[in-house]
Amino acid sequence: MLRVLSRPLTGLVEKYLPDPFVLVVVLTLITMGSAIVFQGTGPTEVLRMWGDGFWSLLSFSMQMLFVLVSGFMMASTPPVKRLLSWLAGRASSPGGAIVMVSLVSLAASWLNWGFGLVVGALFAKEMARQIRVDYRLLIASAYSGFLIWHGGISGSIPLSVATEGHPFVDQIGIIPTSETIFSFYNLAIVAALVVVIPLVNRAMMPPEERMVTVDPDLLREESDEDPGETTPADWLETSPILSWLVGIAGAAFLVIHFAGGGGLSLDIVNFTFLTLAILLHGTPRRLLRSLDEGIKGGAGIVIQFPFYAGIMGIMTASGLAASMSEGLVSLANEFTFPFWTFLSAGIVNFFVPSGGGQWAVQAPIIMPAADSIGIDQARAAMAVAWGDAWTNMIQPFWALPLLGIAGLRARDMMGFCVVHLLIGGVIITLGLTLL
Repeated sequence: MLRVLSRPLTGLVEKYLPDPFVLVVVLTLITMGSAIVFQGTGPTEVLRMWGDGFWSLLSFSMQMLFVLVSGFMMASTPPVKRLLSWLAGRASSPGGAIVMVSLVSLAASWLNWGFGLVVGALFAKEMARQIRVDYRLLIASAYSGFLIWHGGISGSIPLSVATEGHPFVDQIGIIPTSETIFSFYNLAIVAALVVVIPLVNRAMMPPEERMVTVDPDLLREESDEDPGETTPADWLETSPILSWLVGIAGAAFLVIHFAGGGGLSLDIVNFTFLTLAILLHGTPRRLLRSLDEGIKGGAGIVIQFPFYAGIMGIMTASGLAASMSEGLVSLANEFTFPFWTFLSAGIVNFFVPSGGGQWAVQAPIIMPAADSIGIDQARAAMAVAWGDAWTNMIQPFWALPLLGIAGLRARDMMGFCVVHLLIGGVIITLGLTLL
């Protein structure tokens, strides 16, 4: 049934889904028009909101880009690559390859969303070198792991509300990760997705005559061995001494931080993965070579994030985001509030595909509404977080790094991701409302 369902969806997406940059331009125009028509905002005011917001997320953009780059550097270290090659060798069939890629991507995305995107793509490429399997579905399986990122330990919303001095601390205080990421209902949602998503991906596998495969020779990578040093500068770049000294210093800081009662935050997650990347790459030259490759995957973030910041500026200043959220949340009662919050977050995510940016837009509406109905603030925050992660399955913005590594277009795999959206939405909704 899932195989039959995925076939027309893949065809539709391949035909109608534009490049992600074209999509953000279209969304910009839709947002401008909606602010004028539904909010009564004048065209001049809308343009001013757009321009004022265009550069408002530069700091956050750098933070998000570093999550991606640090994840890439970690995933491309020799020990991680050897582990991926060894794991790929354990798969004996196309179905087994799909399931293994799904599981690895889910586990890696729960640890760090940037790491999950990159390690999923690298593992899928390694698997395609060793087993003949539909390459589109293989990469879609790698991206499907991204569905759980906001329920994991790099989730920007639960980490934000657990951080001292966060923007809404006066309204909701500090919410520890024990009430969000490590709560029973959140762990149950994650566990259910870890079980179901690989089986869904396996069920969507097309028959052999319909498989789209890739020549393994096209996926081979150049050797990353360092040439022998010839100058003092070469010696410094290829010596492990500097990497070990700064890596050990970074590890010592992390021990001091956590021993002193410090918690997880985006900065600490980034620092941890950078430290591990420095230690596991072994030399500055290998680390910097990995950095060069990782930056390429972030090219879409650099050009598109300001446009999404402009959209966010319009939606916030015109009241459009508030109207959308209030309209949906007004339908809620004590039982259905998490569902409507989740749905509103999924819709807003199309226009503001950033967990932190979306939280800035929706928290002022969601938090007071939750308080008035008597809903736990931690659950309300996680409903927004899961809504943000949910529609990423068909919002191609965050797929850009993975697609860059895989050498595919968004339309090649997004048809399969529509199935992830439908099934994942049911599981997440049940977890948020019933547990």
